[in-house]
Amino acid sequence: MKKLEQGLFTGERALYDIHDTLIVDSTFADGESPLKECSDLVVNGCIFKWKYPMWYSENIKCIDTTLLDTARSGIWYTHHIEMVNCSIEAPKTFRRSSYIKLDKCSIINAEETLWNCENIELSNIVAKGNYFCLNSKNIKIENFDLNGNYAFDGASNIEIRNARMLSKDSFWNCENVVVYDSVIIGEYLGWNSKNITFINCTIDSNQGMCYMDNIKMVNCKLLNTDLCFEFCNNVDADITTKIDSVKNPYSGTITAKSIGELILDEKYIDKNKVNIKVKE
Repeated sequence: MKKLEQGLFTGERALYDIHDTLIVDSTFADGESPLKECSDLVVNGCIFKWKYPMWYSENIKCIDTTLLDTARSGIWYTHHIEMVNCSIEAPKTFRRSSYIKLDKCSIINAEETLWNCENIELSNIVAKGNYFCLNSKNIKIENFDLNGNYAFDGASNIEIRNARMLSKDSFWNCENVVVYDSVIIGEYLGWNSKNITFINCTIDSNQGMCYMDNIKMVNCKLLNTDLCFEFCNNVDADITTKIDSVKNPYSGTITAKSIGELILDEKYIDKNKVNIKVKE
């Protein structure tokens, strides 16, 4: 493998179409698309300062590398990329890419990040920004801290473990989601989604879990959560705390420590299809 060390690369497409190369302790300064149409690269200890650093590339590994805020829209149409111990400070990173693996990375400006991507593995990630993972699929996440609204809108086939999400309108229009051992804080959780499971989760969500099909909650806490399960089909909810209020679920079973207000309006639902169990 060829080695480039402590380089300063400037100008448009500075290292266009290079392959089988180790790039170490180098800076990519002004100039768009420095690593466009590249493959089989290891990028170690490098800094990217300008737009579109890695487009249409394949088989890339980045270690201890930084994408500054100006390295916007950094990784599009790129496949089989791994990033370890990296700082991604730029928005709109990852678009229409696949086989993405990130470990021990911070994404401090995650606006519009990971859009229309597939086969994503994230571990030990801190991210801040809205519309994270829009319309992406086949996602596995572990040890995840997100501060940003509208996360995972339109996404599918998601497994999340040990997350803390401060996220309004998260998991909208989703399909096939399982979330384990996580905390989710934000109103209107999960609307218009189907096949969603929460296991050992703590959720704080005004009007959360509405307009959903096949929602399952196992050993979950609902804090400050009211008017939930409105117009949901096939609810299977085992809640260990009080629920502030439940409104007009279409069908299913809801078990809780207690329910502050239960609204079952025969104008909209058939009460015979709803089973409410209160532990106290």
